[in-house]
Amino acid sequence: MRLKHNVMSRVLFLFFLSFGVWGTTAWGQDILRVREAVDIALENNYDIRLSKNTQRIAKENNTYGTAGLLPTVTGNLTQSNSIQNSNQVQNNGIERSLDNARNNNLTYGVNIGWTIFDGLGMFARLDRLQELEKQGELEMKRAVLTTVGDVITLYYTIVEQQNMLSALDSNIHISNERLRTAQNRFSIGKAAKLEVLNVQVNLNEDVSMRLRQAETVKNLKTSLNGLLARELDIDFAVDTLVSIDGALVYADLLDQADRFNPDLQLIILNKRLAELDLKNIKAARYPVIRLNTGYNFSQSESSLGFVAQSNSRGFNYGVTAAVNIFDGFNQRRNERIAKIEIENAGLRIEQQRLLVQTNLRTAYETYLTNLELVKLEKKNEDIARQNLNITLAKYTIGSISAVEFRDAQENFIAALSRFNTAQLQAKLSEIQLKELIGQIDI
Repeated sequence: MRLKHNVMSRVLFLFFLSFGVWGTTAWGQDILRVREAVDIALENNYDIRLSKNTQRIAKENNTYGTAGLLPTVTGNLTQSNSIQNSNQVQNNGIERSLDNARNNNLTYGVNIGWTIFDGLGMFARLDRLQELEKQGELEMKRAVLTTVGDVITLYYTIVEQQNMLSALDSNIHISNERLRTAQNRFSIGKAAKLEVLNVQVNLNEDVSMRLRQAETVKNLKTSLNGLLARELDIDFAVDTLVSIDGALVYADLLDQADRFNPDLQLIILNKRLAELDLKNIKAARYPVIRLNTGYNFSQSESSLGFVAQSNSRGFNYGVTAAVNIFDGFNQRRNERIAKIEIENAGLRIEQQRLLVQTNLRTAYETYLTNLELVKLEKKNEDIARQNLNITLAKYTIGSISAVEFRDAQENFIAALSRFNTAQLQAKLSEIQLKELIGQIDI
């Protein structure tokens, strides 16, 4: 009886010890918390960096000069030389000729041109550049939201799989003690050799599952390192505590999605761009007025002619105006197409708004279901844990068979797996909802 009591005490000690450390990190590993993972992704992720550069380009293009509101200043220099054999017959009948006559012309100066009116098209282009800068900001925000969502999703997937790995480690401890107990029972004639062999097969099965689970965790960590754009072989531990926001309200989510969803905001902005395109196209109906001025120098030399050498310099100024009178009805066609594009943009807004509302509704229902599943699977996990404790005690004193204990052991691992999965799915539902409303908080 003392031997049985010692074995039982050792088994229970290992069991509660292993599950007492379940959820802790491996020794020697740095803990990578979800906030730190997000910060690293915001700094390193290639999609975010590319979107930032695209936004910087849009910002650089948003200038008065790009829109055409500023004058242009050009410097010009032209020099031409020639060597010719010339013959001239003047009005008075005198004939003149010269071989290898040299002629040189040099002109240089500065010219300024400024379009002062183009049917207000330049102002439409300036507004369009400002909207394109906003578009770049929205594109960057969408890239950040997508990346942050991916990082958090992958992080908590690792948490789920790491918890399962810890559970399997505990399961192997229990199976080792089962094997030791079965061997002791066999040595004193209380069990058959077949029981020992069955327990050994169960232990080997547990070790095999543990190896596959460790591979899964390692591959997920590699994927997260890749998403963070850092060395793929960096090992780390995760914070296995899963915190789920269970206070999300559908009405609040719907209002925020309508105001902040990046996809919807981009389509709304596209309609504004279509309206500015129409404004720019209509500008072609009006004349274009441009001021021109400059200061130029001119110098010429001629070996044969009335003027052997001349020099001049001074200002020139003027105004040019042009208006489109007829272009084969292209102006009217372009305006009609631009109006259709505005109509299409309005339809896309309504389409995207309905899509966002649909996705939000289905995601919210899934979120509520997953919250209930977390509560249910937590109860099931507690029941399965108690059942395993009782079964373990009975098996230690020999009142049940190894097969019955194995059933309780497998039931506990299955319940634990369902609980972990329920936690993960609830967290992913929360992330999806916050991504839809354009506001992921950590």
